[in-house]
Amino acid sequence: MGKYGKWLGGGLGFAFGGPIGAIIGFAIGGIFDSAKVDINDISPRSRQNDFGVSMLILSAAVVKVDGKMFKSELNYIRDFYTRQFGSEATQEYIALLKDILEKEIPVQDVCYQIQHGIDYSARLLLLQYLFGVSNADGAINQKEIALIQMIASYLGISQNDYESIQSMFIKSYDNPYKILEIAESASDDEVKKAYRQMALKYHPDKVIDLGEEHQNAAKEKFQKVQDAYERIKKQRNIN
Repeated sequence: MGKYGKWLGGGLGFAFGGPIGAIIGFAIGGIFDSAKVDINDISPRSRQNDFGVSMLILSAAVVKVDGKMFKSELNYIRDFYTRQFGSEATQEYIALLKDILEKEIPVQDVCYQIQHGIDYSARLLLLQYLFGVSNADGAINQKEIALIQMIASYLGISQNDYESIQSMFIKSYDNPYKILEIAESASDDEVKKAYRQMALKYHPDKVIDLGEEHQNAAKEKFQKVQDAYERIKKQRNIN
């Protein structure tokens, strides 16, 4: 299985087939055609690996969209994967990323496969990660924004959720009401209800099986929700 043996041996679930499997097979060099892997013998880490592969492919799409890849973007991806999977596995992921970057990525097909294989909480986290990649060089350009918005749509993420996550990274969208997905005309009771719903939606426990680093990313969004609620409470003098 070559340089990707340990990575593949870690187990793949839904990502083994479909457009994602085709991309990975291309990058590895047809390994899926010759490797004898029992899909019924998938390890408990399968969901983490599926998510890691999904992030990797969409990371490649985002860094390619403006025609150039910044070292800061690669460092962001490497650092994230190192904290999540360890340095040895990350070497394989980064090698895989460089191969994927050479291939045309069918973003819509990949996203549809992800939508059917990963739950909504994980897809929200994936969107947050992609904004992090695009912001690694200190600025998010319009091509990146357009692609990430398109990815969000293909992943089945609502416009309100998209705008809420976008507000974490683009200062002009940093509106506490937008973060809580409500209008500024909302009543105090509606504000409280929105906070409870958002706190539940982005609670880190929802992605506990994806690993510690993904939980930390979820905590970041969870904190943004709490901060937005506190800002509105202060503005309105809500007890």
